[in-house]
Amino acid sequence: MSKLLRRQKIRNRIRKKVVGTNTKPRLAIFRSNTDIYVQAIDDNNGVTLAAASSRDKDIAAQKVTKTEKSKLVGGAIAQKLIGLGVNEAAFDRGGNLYHGRVKAVADGAREGGLQF
Repeated sequence: MSKLLRRQKIRNRIRKKVVGTNTKPRLAIFRSNTDIYVQAIDDNNGVTLAAASSRDKDIAAQKVTKTEKSKLVGGAIAQKLIGLGVNEAAFDRGGNLYHGRVKAVADGAREGGLQF
């Protein structure tokens, strides 16, 4: 079984359990080789409430490692959601292992005031 197919099966298994609502959106993570993207999704209405990525101007301008940028992305999404009046979220790691950059996003969001 290929790595991508295995990851897709894991992603489907996670999506069966993790559902986002308007008051508790799903924090979906996509991790590419160079960047990381996070969306806060309301699955009931099919709407993205907020998004942040390591390509945002203020984050991309900083010369730090990818893991440290991921932590900044987590803080940015937390700041946007708290601005919308949301302080809880369901974490969707997107089939990735919970360590490294994915864990850094979660830690940054927690430090920003979000609860999982």
